[in-house]
Amino acid sequence: MNLRLANMADLPQLKAVYKKIIEHMDKNKIQIWDEIYPCEFFAEDIEKQRLYVLMEKDEIVSAFVLCDSNAGENYVKWESRQDKALYIDRLAVNVNHLRKGIGSVTLNKAVVLAKDKGAKYLRLFVVDINEPAINLYIKNGFARVDGVYDEVIDDELVLHEFGFERKM
Repeated sequence: MNLRLANMADLPQLKAVYKKIIEHMDKNKIQIWDEIYPCEFFAEDIEKQRLYVLMEKDEIVSAFVLCDSNAGENYVKWESRQDKALYIDRLAVNVNHLRKGIGSVTLNKAVVLAKDKGAKYLRLFVVDINEPAINLYIKNGFARVDGVYDEVIDDELVLHEFGFERKM
């Protein structure tokens, strides 16, 4: 499997993969993504060269964004605020590749990438009801930090997000 930056030619496949992921999450009562988020952010992520895809032949098996900051970063208590940190966002595994260890492979590749970019920490936020993702992060050496980031979507929807980090 090959990790690379996504390009605009990947956009149709990315959106199709994430549409199936969203359907799978909805069936499992993890209704946190929809037809707008995250898919409508991919073009900008590609332009900013922060969206990575893990490929097997010509198929996207997983994808994630690697950012310098996150809207919730000041709402939780990180181990160190001085050291460089990068943030994983929008990580997902193609439903055709679930239960094959792809999530762990993807996280390990993200760790190597973050180290290569000089980060001391790799961080992320995960919605409190997304237990499969929480378990994946813990299994891969991420520790939950104190605090909760409440992302207000609208008057009727607030996502409670836990911060996790892994020291390099």
